[in-house]
Amino acid sequence: MPRPRRRAARPAHRGRPRRGVFEPRCPTCDGLLEPGTVPEDAPVDPRNTYATTKLPQEHLAAVWARNTGGSAVSLRCHSVYGPRMPRNTPYAGVASLFRSALARGEAPRIFEDGGQRRDFVHVRDIAAPDLAAMRREEPGFAAYNACSGRPRTIGDMATALAEAADGPAPITTGNYRLGDVRHIMADPRRATEEIGFHAQAGFAEGMREFDTAALRA
Repeated sequence: MPRPRRRAARPAHRGRPRRGVFEPRCPTCDGLLEPGTVPEDAPVDPRNTYATTKLPQEHLAAVWARNTGGSAVSLRCHSVYGPRMPRNTPYAGVASLFRSALARGEAPRIFEDGGQRRDFVHVRDIAAPDLAAMRREEPGFAAYNACSGRPRTIGDMATALAEAADGPAPITTGNYRLGDVRHIMADPRRATEEIGFHAQAGFAEGMREFDTAALRA
């Protein structure tokens, strides 16, 4: 028999997990969804306070560009990591928290089941689209995903950092936060085609470097 055709589905806002299963479910059939990458022109639907506060900034920049004929660019940077990250602060993301835990001799503690996917991009790679955005002269507003296009799981990152530090293995806690998005993965093709952005740093070597990189308070 032919396999059923796949279609895109937008998951409902997350509630409490059922029987320890954290993957989002299809709002129509209740089956588990497979994550995909999101382009810049996907419908916006912020799911937490952080994302909700970002969206008005893009709208304001777009209005300014239309009304003045100026050029405005929004870089939607994903999970940036690298030297000079703030240490031990949740705002900097899990890379900082895991690195700080390992520096104290503690195991990184992973929420959910560790299968959450993120696009980890090195800070050196983010410098290139920043410069390209500042040099853009075309009038109007443009948004670009600044990401590697090679997502990895939170568990992958915690394991890579623990191995690089020769520290204790990560602990998966099963804890969760209702505002967290399960998978955040974007499509970098527009940034590649229009401003020449391409992430160079590989995941393994980036994590080995980050293990000994200087952090800031």
